Amino acid sequence: MSYGFNKDVDVVIKEFNSMFNVDPDVVVSAPGRLDFLNTHQDYKGLPVVSVGVNLRTYVAGKRFEGSFIEVFSGNLRDEGSDYFDRIDLSKLELVSKQKWFGNYLRAAIIALKQRGYVINSGARIWIRSWVPIASGLGSSGTLVVAFIAALNELYGLNLSVKDIAELAYIAEHDVLNIPCGRLDQYGAAFGNVSVIETVPPYNVETIQFSEGIFAVIDSGIRHSTADIHPKRQKEIEMGLEKLMSIASESLRKKLGYRYWEPKWDSLTIEELKPYLNELEEKSRNRILYTIKAHKSTMLAIKILKGYKPSSTEIAQVLEVSEEDARKIVGKSKVDIIGYIMTHQHQLLSRLYDVSLPELDKIVDEFISNGALGAKLSGAGLGGCVIALFRDSETASKALNHILSRGIGARGWIVKVDRGITRHR
Repeated sequence: MSYGFNKDVDVVIKEFNSMFNVDPDVVVSAPGRLDFLNTHQDYKGLPVVSVGVNLRTYVAGKRFEGSFIEVFSGNLRDEGSDYFDRIDLSKLELVSKQKWFGNYLRAAIIALKQRGYVINSGARIWIRSWVPIASGLGSSGTLVVAFIAALNELYGLNLSVKDIAELAYIAEHDVLNIPCGRLDQYGAAFGNVSVIETVPPYNVETIQFSEGIFAVIDSGIRHSTADIHPKRQKEIEMGLEKLMSIASESLRKKLGYRYWEPKWDSLTIEELKPYLNELEEKSRNRILYTIKAHKSTMLAIKILKGYKPSSTEIAQVLEVSEEDARKIVGKSKVDIIGYIMTHQHQLLSRLYDVSLPELDKIVDEFISNGALGAKLSGAGLGGCVIALFRDSETASKALNHILSRGIGARGWIVKVDRGITRHR
């Protein structure tokens, strides 16, 4: 775990001291994440690409004798909302308050306890986050990762970064029953530009990508992953059920009845083509999205590592003419990644129905104002749009221009940032 200090850390320490009249023993942070490539694919077992950014969640803590962990949220306090939870370690359970922030932390402790980790004394915890809630930047995953990382330091649990990511996933998916994949938790834990394998053993590869800078616009439209994922998963399964009843035996071996069962990484549209018209439109589109988005992501990963694609590859993946593809391959790496981003947004909008006219408008405005590419980030139907720019000056001008016209609620220029960090 790396160490670092910045002005946000100073704010968190001062707030902790103001609340408890003592300095914290530990300050840990984790980054928000951009859902960069292969959105809505992690719960299908496909690799996803995240970007950790310099909007972070900080958790400060100090141990004390007792059997309670007392947790305070600075953000909720500022809003005038309930911001305190007292967690009884001798009687761990979720509370019935809907969308209560303390349940994420309770779930984290439950996940640790289920796997044999011992928290043998009380603690006081102060949380301060610069990651906007429910805006497509992985706020809940970042919170759980930062909290478990803080407990790891406070109690000497000897967890690796991967351990923390997996425990955070267990807390959200298994304990809280949120139908998420591993993108948010692993993206927050590892930061940087990370390719996350979402099948065992859940390997993570960090890619160096210093070209370009990101702008983010929060649409101001709130959403919930719990409302979106189950619907798309059911639509896929309706299509799979039909395919399993009509497909050839060889194709059925690559399919399955549940959304995570098909060998998505080896399925091709060509082998599905004889059967696609037998599917309902929604199911057909969800399956087409899964294959097309994955194919473009795998090409993007190769390009990020230095691969130079052919015009034929670009034409096939981006579904453009050979003439347009030849123009694209003559451009820089960051330009081509931008094209793939925008292509994936179009797939999300057209085939997965998780965009909105407001999100499509932000994407179009970004492109019109110099972005190399743009797409929604997160589950969709609200939240954020991210855009890739060549430089910060162009990004800032575009962001300010778009927001000044009343498009979107707020925005940020962000840079790639590291994962879990201990500051104190």
